[in-house]
Amino acid sequence: MKIKLSLLVTALVLGALLSACGPTTVYTQPEPPMRTITVTGTGMVTLTPDVAYVYIGVQTQDASASTAMDDNNARAQAVIDAIKSLGVEDKDIQTTNFSIYPEPVYDDNYNQIGVTYVVDNTVYVTVRDLGILGELLDGAFRAGANQIYSISFDVADKTEAVSQARLAAVENARRQADELAAATGVTIGDVQTISYYDSTPSPVYYEARAALDKVSSVPVEAGSMQITTTVTIVYEIH
Repeated sequence: MKIKLSLLVTALVLGALLSACGPTTVYTQPEPPMRTITVTGTGMVTLTPDVAYVYIGVQTQDASASTAMDDNNARAQAVIDAIKSLGVEDKDIQTTNFSIYPEPVYDDNYNQIGVTYVVDNTVYVTVRDLGILGELLDGAFRAGANQIYSISFDVADKTEAVSQARLAAVENARRQADELAAATGVTIGDVQTISYYDSTPSPVYYEARAALDKVSSVPVEAGSMQITTTVTIVYEIH
């Protein structure tokens, strides 16, 4: 009987030891979710354009392809010379189109009676001194240009303006967050996420595709441009 009791006690002790060595599950109270506030700020900077881009073209036509091309070459060179005479550098004058193609000629009854050859030569000019733009257009027409496809204004370097717009957007977002926090009795904490979008304007185009016979003065106004940055910031609140 004593042997059986001793064996039972031993078994119970071993069982207790084995259960103590087994895995245990610890239950912890989950942390409450972080409270946040999301605000969107806007920053805007107004710029004055300092560069213009303009397409200037010469179009000629003749029943003879060689005559049409010779005439176009002479007038196009005169236009380029006139542009350069105002201080525009070679690197700012780029030929963007040269083409020659036939066009049918019809009589009053719409019967084709021949062919005329049309020659187009277009240069893309970067004007870095807006003060000469009107004079440049005037001189180009007087030299033989008869097509202007567009004038566009831009800002050559927008880097500083973009930085200013971003800073203004962040300040605007923080001001909103502070106002909302004060109104609701909470405290603004660390920034959790931030995203932004820069809206950089494309060049402003003034369409002027036309053949002009006489140009005495070409008034040109550059106007203004705006760079806008939108920032969305998520702040922790306490």
